[in-house]
Amino acid sequence: MKKVLMPLLMVVVLALIPFIGVTYAGLDYFFGVVMPYTAAAVLVAGFLYRMIDWLRRPVPFCITSTCGQEKSLDWIRPDPIESPSKPWHAVIRVLSEVLLFRSLFRNNRAELRQGPDLVYGSHKWLWLAGLVFHWSLLIIVIRHARFFFAAMPAPIDFIDGADRFLDITVPAFYMTDAIVLMAVSYLVFRRLQDARMRVISLQTDFFPLFLIIAIALVGMSMRYVTKVDIMPVKALAMGLMEFSLDAPSPIGALFYVHLFLVCVLAIYFPFSKLMHMGAIFISPTRTLLNNSREKRHVNPWNKPIRFRTYTEYEDEFREKMKKAKIPVEKE
Repeated sequence: MKKVLMPLLMVVVLALIPFIGVTYAGLDYFFGVVMPYTAAAVLVAGFLYRMIDWLRRPVPFCITSTCGQEKSLDWIRPDPIESPSKPWHAVIRVLSEVLLFRSLFRNNRAELRQGPDLVYGSHKWLWLAGLVFHWSLLIIVIRHARFFFAAMPAPIDFIDGADRFLDITVPAFYMTDAIVLMAVSYLVFRRLQDARMRVISLQTDFFPLFLIIAIALVGMSMRYVTKVDIMPVKALAMGLMEFSLDAPSPIGALFYVHLFLVCVLAIYFPFSKLMHMGAIFISPTRTLLNNSREKRHVNPWNKPIRFRTYTEYEDEFREKMKKAKIPVEKE
């Protein structure tokens, strides 16, 4: 349980740092101005560094992962998405992964039972939890953009209204708040409940999940329980967008806990598995074309090799081939 308790303890300690710092040391400026700028700089610089580093890695071979028929003879029907042969096929394939988690939808659970029999079963709950988690998180991020504009843009206003259309509480209840919390809780429960997942799970797998849960809980608490004043928050956000270094107005320790945890997530992002968000767009196994029959892929690191043609081979061994009664092209 150490791999579970340690990340949980780390998140609790991280949440206490801004609470104590703001409440007892008056560090509003540090947690409201210094930390957001630092986190944004680390996120952008780290993200660009990881992407550029990956793009610099040569990929001499066709290593695309496929599970469909490759384009070959005209009378054999290819699978353009599972085995892309044209660039726009690969684009559709990547977008289907990003937007719909297509590979995860096909994920099956395999179990070895008595017999021995290998039994396959559907595993759609993981796909559903992952899909709603990522989409809900995206909507929440877009909703928060309203704090950075004096007048709310129409697209953000539409998304905000669609998210709270139930209007069952005051203030209005956002569906994505509950959905993202349930989805990420399922992802944690899955790692704890499945013995095989517990074995392969690391502390780095639990830490971002617990961090996102803490961010969601603190944010929901500010909206539905403690009711933090929105105007100072909006003034601080707009000031950050304008690269202002002015001290923030008094807001409350709970807001700085929420903001600090978001900053920690942003700093942690480029150095973690969360970088799959950018890596999916440049992953050779997804973006390359499966055209190994159409195009020859040569490793540029190999030493130059002079290949002998069949004509040259036959010229050298023609007499011996005739004696062995091997057909030759030239008599």
